[in-house]
Amino acid sequence: MTALTRIRPADRPILIAFGFTILILLIGTAYTLSTTGTVPLLQPSYLMQQLQIGSFLGLCAAGMMLVILTGHIDLSVPWTLTSAAMVATAIGGPWAIPAGLSVGLCVGLVNGFGVSVLRVPAMIFTLGLDTVLRGLMVARTGGFAPQDQATPAMLYLAKAKLLGVPVALFVWIAVSVLVTFLLARTTFGRSLYAIGTKERAAWLSGIRTRAVVTGAFVGSGLCAALAGVLLAGYSAKAYQGMGNSFLLPAIAAVVLGGTHILGGRGRYIGTFMGVVLIVLLNSVLSIMQMPEALRQIIYGTVIIGMLLIYGRGTRISE
Repeated sequence: MTALTRIRPADRPILIAFGFTILILLIGTAYTLSTTGTVPLLQPSYLMQQLQIGSFLGLCAAGMMLVILTGHIDLSVPWTLTSAAMVATAIGGPWAIPAGLSVGLCVGLVNGFGVSVLRVPAMIFTLGLDTVLRGLMVARTGGFAPQDQATPAMLYLAKAKLLGVPVALFVWIAVSVLVTFLLARTTFGRSLYAIGTKERAAWLSGIRTRAVVTGAFVGSGLCAALAGVLLAGYSAKAYQGMGNSFLLPAIAAVVLGGTHILGGRGRYIGTFMGVVLIVLLNSVLSIMQMPEALRQIIYGTVIIGMLLIYGRGTRISE
């Protein structure tokens, strides 16, 4: 029996993600040491900067995990994020952040209604709603970048530091603690796992499956909207397509962290490690000044390789 088979199945993907993260750090450190004589990857200020940037992806992944646990998926994240950012900067003042979050709330409710009540496949319904949101934002801006600016509160949440730590990182940690508590200590969390394992069996056992699924989509919408508000603060403004680069990495972070893509199994610490891995991988590839095409090939190869290793370990344990 190998060491891999002695590890609990739930912990295996987390340890694999952690191992790949260390490997990426070692490769990046060796490269920078040989080319520049410095080791920026190991400097606390650089790591904090990367985690600050990663907090936007981390928020999207946290919400995405709630939906994936139910066996569904949310493809409306890109334009939920963008719409929330545009609405927040357009409203301005003290109501900017609540207005942005209300966009996520409304999108989550609509997605939940379409998937749990109308029984439309989540992939189709959420993709359709994403397209509707894109059309609405293009109609509002006339196809041009909006001239609205982020509010001081948005700038503070995205750029400021507290005790030397980015405030955006504190926001991500707070959301992470909340999601971990919901999954581990509440009836709602247990219902998410039950629905993902077998939705009909969960319904027969008395779980209000429609309400729980809707709640998962609302959580995803709120997380994406919060990420949009913070990203607008980080960029000092909103712009079209600002959420396009977050969808696939968010799904990848959830799956790489061990959450089953068909639902019913997963731990948030795995998703957290998946986000860290993706952020550091992108950072190392940027430091190496890889051409964009080669960066995408390496990025995809690492993800496929991790999934193959995780899949092999799962079959062994079974």
